[in-house]
Amino acid sequence: MELRMRAGHQGTGPGAITPDGCAVELYSRLRIGPEPDIIAGAVPAGARILELGCGVGRMTHPLLERGFTITAVDESPDMLERVRGARTICGTIEDLDLGETFDVVMLASFLVHHGDLKVRRGMLRTCARHVAAGGSVLIQREGEDYHSDLPRERSEMGVPPAEGWGRVDPSGYTVRIVSSEPVEEGVNSVHVEYEFPDATWTQTFQARPLTKEQFEEALAEAGLKVDRYLTEDRIWVRAVAA
Repeated sequence: MELRMRAGHQGTGPGAITPDGCAVELYSRLRIGPEPDIIAGAVPAGARILELGCGVGRMTHPLLERGFTITAVDESPDMLERVRGARTICGTIEDLDLGETFDVVMLASFLVHHGDLKVRRGMLRTCARHVAAGGSVLIQREGEDYHSDLPRERSEMGVPPAEGWGRVDPSGYTVRIVSSEPVEEGVNSVHVEYEFPDATWTQTFQARPLTKEQFEEALAEAGLKVDRYLTEDRIWVRAVAA
């Protein structure tokens, strides 16, 4: 079954494109940064994690290697085909109701900044609905300069991921955030380019910038509150039931 592209989202480049404009092959090539270590340092060893928006498993696989049990959710069956070693569930995050709870619920990839308020609220309610008593919700926010000082770019070296999960071009690649333009009150259309020696991908998506105060208000609306910010830049957050 072909999935319909989400409004305001688009992607170009080789291979399958998901409803939010992500290219499956692209995400199989991107390297993973310090995120698995940040997550592992914020939750109990061996925790059961519900990963919302797992993609191809860029964080799933290193977390499995660290001894966590993962239930990985994504709306793209093409993404989930790349995930190994985890229980996988295909479906939209905002509509998910598994009837069970987890030690940790994880909402990464800046999904909390979704441009559609209804979708964002649904995602956060899904987090609150699935976190066990005494558990936590880990959320990745945009950096404070994400929508300013554009265009900008960064280059990544092609270091292969651990245990052969995925593939990173040995020549490296360049990521460019080309533009972020307002399309309605509080919502920007963001255009990003990923350039590899052998291919180029683009993604256009809508994002709602959130100040620290707006972010915490969004959590409160879903019955959550900040336990602590896990990184100095406040991009990674641990939340708990309010």
